[in-house]
Amino acid sequence: GGELVEKDKIIIDAKINGDITAGEIITHPNSNIKGNIKSQVASLGGKLKGNVSSDRIDIKKTANIEGVLNQKTLSIEEGAHLKIKTETYK
Repeated sequence: GGELVEKDKIIIDAKINGDITAGEIITHPNSNIKGNIKSQVASLGGKLKGNVSSDRIDIKKTANIEGVLNQKTLSIEEGAHLKIKTETYK
């Protein structure tokens, strides 16, 4: 486990157990994350089990996400596998 903190952009293409905080988070199709994500922008294309708190969440068709999403704006591509609860804030 552990925590990953990056003030700018982070691109994830691996297996991670732990929370991630960054300005922008991009996960690639073969990423596998167990943990929570906090960012301004999250572009999610891989596997994620955890909660996401971000101003903007973009879910790609390759994504497989289980958790709770809190965001201002949310976009989901057709084909994504989701088991989520979501709440939009102003």
